[in-house]
Amino acid sequence: MRIAAGADHAGFAVKQAVVRHLRAQGHEVVDLGTSDAGTSVDYPDFAHAVAEAVAARDVERGVLVCGTGLGMCMAANRHARVRAADCTTPHLAEMSRRHNDANVLCLGGRLLSEDEAWAITEVWMATPFDGGRHARRVAAIERVGAGDCGDPADLEGADGSG
Repeated sequence: MRIAAGADHAGFAVKQAVVRHLRAQGHEVVDLGTSDAGTSVDYPDFAHAVAEAVAARDVERGVLVCGTGLGMCMAANRHARVRAADCTTPHLAEMSRRHNDANVLCLGGRLLSEDEAWAITEVWMATPFDGGRHARRVAAIERVGAGDCGDPADLEGADGSG
């Protein structure tokens, strides 16, 4: 499988460990940065790069790591055809795949050890989408991502005034 990976400085070490394991399993990993833990960088830059690769179908899945996984998840989910899930346990990883067909895994580099992150990733990679009734729900998510629900700026408070 072809997978894009990205991290900010807080997620660098965990990303490196996950990438190493994925490659050892025979996956092709496109590492979109960052390239070290010593330089402070902005997580949205890496979230957008990975999400764009997933949305364009240049890769089948993505893995993102920041301090908590939350910022990466929020940024990645702004992209159509991206269903990012911030997972802190193998069970959440399994359910994100089974019920939500998550195609981007977000991890917290300050919350998880390298071994814990790999255990989550391994379950996430191995778990299929259940389809069935869940397919209808995923389709509903995709309609919003495709712009069927109007301009988010029209929502109350979207401009910070709310």
